Amino acid sequence: MSSTRVLPGFGLSLGFTLVYLSLVVLIPLSAVFIKAAGISADDLWKLVNSPRVQASFYLTFGASLIAALINVFFGLLLAWSLVRYSFPGKRLVDALIDLPFALPTAVAGIALTTLYASNGWIGHFLEPWGIKIAYTRIGVTLALIFIGLPFVVRTVQPVLADLEVELEEAAAALGAQRWQTIWYVILPVLFPALLTGFALAFARAVGEYGSVIFIAGNIPLKTEIAPLLIVSHLEEYDYVGATVIAAIMLIISFILLLLINVLQNWASRKTGRTAVS
Repeated sequence: MSSTRVLPGFGLSLGFTLVYLSLVVLIPLSAVFIKAAGISADDLWKLVNSPRVQASFYLTFGASLIAALINVFFGLLLAWSLVRYSFPGKRLVDALIDLPFALPTAVAGIALTTLYASNGWIGHFLEPWGIKIAYTRIGVTLALIFIGLPFVVRTVQPVLADLEVELEEAAAALGAQRWQTIWYVILPVLFPALLTGFALAFARAVGEYGSVIFIAGNIPLKTEIAPLLIVSHLEEYDYVGATVIAAIMLIISFILLLLINVLQNWASRKTGRTAVS
């Protein structure tokens, strides 16, 4: 008995898929690498070894990594609170988590700068203690935490909601302590989802521009991120230099995300659960 499919046949569906994927993803990415190929090996080596470029890469990937790790921890706590507890204002908190999705990134950057500048609402309390957030690497990391948190919460939340409470009760009945229940029962199930949230938050942070440029101060060799360096090269009509930096970022990001996906698939097979996509 043949099954009736709503969508067209495999050939037509695959054709539309490949055309759409090529127009949206493959052709633009290919254009980046083709344009970057126009630079000579010596010029490429000088550009990659430029202190300004290296400093921007270290800041971009380092701050993105730190922000994603922080978001994994606090995102798990937020998701746990929203799923397992009822409290006044729960729906409001749940809605506020999605605010970075809807808020323009430039508005987020201005808001964070207003709060954490030396004369800001929070910054002027920290200034007497010698703590500076705005126009420092701490400010860059804070902005990346702000825009990446929803990815972790929304990835972990449905998996946590499907996690049977009976598993925890059974572990407690067998004499397991709370930390043993968390470590051996809960975290193995949540690990693939946490990795997915980490990857999404990291990828989002690497390419972030609008919310960072205001609070970073854009000081070369200190608080200048790689996306801003690309824009600077474009403003100087150095299209090859801009595409080379973009291509290097793409390669590094692809390698890191590939490693994360391999680890995620391994964890999914080990726990017997399908990874969250």
